[in-house]
Amino acid sequence: MEEERVDLLAQVAIWYYEEGLDQAAIAQRINKSRSMVSRLLDQARALGLVEVRVRYPLRTDGELEQRLCGEFELAEAHVLAEPPDDYGLLLRRLGELGARSLQASLHPGITIGLSWGTGVHAVVSAMPSTLVPDSMVVQLIGAVGHGDPMVDGAELGRWLAQKLGASFRFLSAPLLVEDEQVARSLRRERTIEETLTIAAQAEVAIIGVGTPEPEHSSIMRAGYLTRREMSELISLGVVGDIVAHQFDENGELLDIPANRRAICLDADSIRRIPKVIAVSGSTAKARAIHAGLLGKYFSCLVTDAHAAMAVLDIKRDRARRALVAAQTGSGERTRRR
Repeated sequence: MEEERVDLLAQVAIWYYEEGLDQAAIAQRINKSRSMVSRLLDQARALGLVEVRVRYPLRTDGELEQRLCGEFELAEAHVLAEPPDDYGLLLRRLGELGARSLQASLHPGITIGLSWGTGVHAVVSAMPSTLVPDSMVVQLIGAVGHGDPMVDGAELGRWLAQKLGASFRFLSAPLLVEDEQVARSLRRERTIEETLTIAAQAEVAIIGVGTPEPEHSSIMRAGYLTRREMSELISLGVVGDIVAHQFDENGELLDIPANRRAICLDADSIRRIPKVIAVSGSTAKARAIHAGLLGKYFSCLVTDAHAAMAVLDIKRDRARRALVAAQTGSGERTRRR
């Protein structure tokens, strides 16, 4: 009886969504009321028999994209024009842009590296189900395992692999461990070492750009670091992170315990991946994005117009301060003579 009802729901959905029959015509076919047809369509959607996707017409800012590529030697930049004020909605829009960039790179046999965080989640969520033969998704970073499962690399990897019909290589380690010696031992463990070797051979990677600011920190939301520990990172000069690598305002990796305790693909290997798509937006992330660009951790940036303008302002202000410092230094040397 249940199978017959599912068959009915599927047939009604096909008539309505694929063949374009209106509800009155369907009601006549099955000898039911129009309101009953409406309820059947609702039930078909609730059971997952119908998947509705609204493709919002994403407008991008070509001028800002060109400026970012020119200033930071990026291969690609995708800048959302007129970004919404709501951060959750902004992430969904950026996820759509990131998914389009990923789709453009898909081909049979591709290996895709995946980090974690809200930006990566937005991309995976926006990806349509597209069969990519012989493809693989591999984690670049250890699992969260608790906190917010929506940003956990393991869950996101399984989800993306399912959408692509790909195999999934799980990095069987936590994102951070308590002791540096334990971290070194785990990296030498055969399965983990093999997974990281595969990750280093990825053609495309999807990553986020993190910030130590508590309001936007995925690593704090996941429960790995406390607000006090995030404040300590800021005091040490951390302005952002990618794939759990903490860096300063110049994009330089910092020699700090948090970096030595992380289980993830090393930064040099990340830089060698042909296409690394970084998804990050809002002016709150501007300093982290700018530093990540200086560190050349990614070749493709997906962001919004407000963040892009803030990043370009930071670059201009730094250049101005450097010029003033150089002129001041030159003047001091002249007076000494």
